[in-house]
Amino acid sequence: MSALKIKKGSSRHSAYNLRPQFSDVQETHTLAVIVDNEPGVLARVIGLFSGRGYNIDSLTVAEVDHTGHTSRITIVTTGTPQVIEQIKAQLGRIVPVHEVHDLTVEGPSVERELALLKVEGEGDKRVEALRLADIFRANAVDSTHASFVFEITGAPEKIDAFADLMRPLGLVEMARTGVAAMSRGL
Repeated sequence: MSALKIKKGSSRHSAYNLRPQFSDVQETHTLAVIVDNEPGVLARVIGLFSGRGYNIDSLTVAEVDHTGHTSRITIVTTGTPQVIEQIKAQLGRIVPVHEVHDLTVEGPSVERELALLKVEGEGDKRVEALRLADIFRANAVDSTHASFVFEITGAPEKIDAFADLMRPLGLVEMARTGVAAMSRGL
């Protein structure tokens, strides 16, 4: 006897209708991957994405355990739920990968990014850039008579909003670190 329950009146009486329904909705996921800190590991991880045509929206990597020689790679990627599952499964099969965490589905997480923005301007535009920087809690880390370099940290959406407001005021250059993320709680 099958454990499958079919609603009365349902037209789905065939076993052929039991295949999972696939979604074509694009989702953004943040993955934290713990790997051995050795030459070539990052290239293998990146190769997995490029070889299958997956896009990386953000990538950060750094050694997190000097004695254990492990690094944490934080990847923000976009794809259908099926593509995200494939990415996680394929990452888990790479030999120097110890753990793969999908922070998007594992519960609440904290995501932060650092950005430097160079804004050129004089007069009222300069004053407005300083006012907006204060509102966004951005710090002026360099200043000349013709420009500022602002440092801002926060969620990627906050940095995007700050950059959008700085463009008409003279934004000429931006550098971003990429997302660093961690799950909340224990």
